[in-house]
Amino acid sequence: AQENVLRRVLQLPVVSSTCESLQRTYASTKEAHPLVASVCHVYERGVQGAGALAARGVRPVVRRLEPQREFAVANELACRGLDHLQERIPALQHPVDK
Repeated sequence: AQENVLRRVLQLPVVSSTCESLQRTYASTKEAHPLVASVCHVYERGVQGAGALAARGVRPVVRRLEPQREFAVANELACRGLDHLQERIPALQHPVDK
């Protein structure tokens, strides 16, 4: 199976730990402030709806691009670039708190 650059970026310790930290902060803020929680709930529903609509709109384009060589080449180049970054910036391999 071909590597996926987006999956690789999301699996980097610095990225995944940052996302987890933001999630915890967001959840604790919602718990501590009921008014903020109600605004966030409305926002979350809007984002879910917009995301679903965007996914439906992009799906035909992605299906058309996936089998094409350009998509695979772009992904491969991005993976090579990520390899280079990981070699040059060791901090990417550590959680954000380190």
